[in-house]
Amino acid sequence: MVIATSGQGAARPARSLSFHDAVGMAWAIDPTRTELQVGQHGAAQRASAAGSWFAGGPTVSGEYMDDHALGSNLGYTTYQGGVSVPLWLPGQRSATRKVASMEAATLAEQLNVAHMALAIRVLDAAAVERMAMARLATARDLYEAMSRMGASVGRASRAGELSAADRQLAEAGTQNARNELALAQEEEENARTGLDVLLGQPAMPDITQYGGSDVSRARFTAPRDIEDNDPRVRAAQHTVEAAEANMKLARRSFMPNPEIGVDAIHEKQFGSPWDDRVGLNFSIPLPSEVRNAPLMAEARNRLAAATSQQVQARRMVHLEMMRVRERLITATATRQASAAAAASMEQRAVAQEHAWRVGEASLDTALQARQAACNTLLASLRAEVEWHVASIRVLIATGVVP
Repeated sequence: MVIATSGQGAARPARSLSFHDAVGMAWAIDPTRTELQVGQHGAAQRASAAGSWFAGGPTVSGEYMDDHALGSNLGYTTYQGGVSVPLWLPGQRSATRKVASMEAATLAEQLNVAHMALAIRVLDAAAVERMAMARLATARDLYEAMSRMGASVGRASRAGELSAADRQLAEAGTQNARNELALAQEEEENARTGLDVLLGQPAMPDITQYGGSDVSRARFTAPRDIEDNDPRVRAAQHTVEAAEANMKLARRSFMPNPEIGVDAIHEKQFGSPWDDRVGLNFSIPLPSEVRNAPLMAEARNRLAAATSQQVQARRMVHLEMMRVRERLITATATRQASAAAAASMEQRAVAQEHAWRVGEASLDTALQARQAACNTLLASLRAEVEWHVASIRVLIATGVVP
């Protein structure tokens, strides 16, 4: 069934596009994507920087001394300068590079998680818009039916064929239908605005082209395969691997990095046989529990948190997959039942209106039948949308963005 949009919505043309293209459109302007990409680039740069020969930048030192401040002024002057660099501890460089690489891989997988979450948001927004359009269509049908019956009642009342009570009943039904139409127009406008903001421009994702048969496109059938393929589980696994690499790095960093460098001394003393000297310098800070205990504790806490999140992510994905499958089964049954009910109630409303016109039923009965038919039709249209949503949701849960 093609559902007409409101007059306000028609004033702003919204082109129809596939759900896949709609997700791509929303992804192109999603701020989370930019944030994660910047973080991924930074982690890749850290991994590249860890390939340096030294553990940090060089340190330059200088010193100047003379005897003028003491008042002797005998010409004893010394200039001393040096440069030193920190050295990697055994295995520290490869461990640092591993941590940065794992963090980059984690952020890359988080991009997939963000894309999956955005696809669900686009699906929900499209479903809200479709349901708002369904409400608007049924509200318009109800208003037209009530207006038609009200006009007939008005003519009959003026001719003295119907009482004023019937005319008042018809007018009340028409006004209630008008109020429902105004509320439906407001809901549809709000839903369309929310969808436009998400996509960046007026557009309508066509979710009706996806049905239950599309579930066969899912690439995995075993629950374990679905869990392993889910980006949330993969991201959690990468987080665990990054935490394990960080634990190794903490063990390799059992002491501050030693430094080695070169010093040069120039002295200005009358008659001195050693005016210039060059030598090496080094410093080796010793290990300390004051430094190492918090470092190892933080690494262990990070690994424990990552392991816990991995277990929770796998449980969440398993539970979600069971729910979306059951939701598809329920939506399929509801769609079939509501469609049959809508057809029956429409036939009843037509029959009751005909019976009223020939004097075999009361106006109240005919109005109630028309109201019930519109309500059942709305429930059927919503069930249709929910069936398409459930089908797409199963595909997204199995790693397919249709």
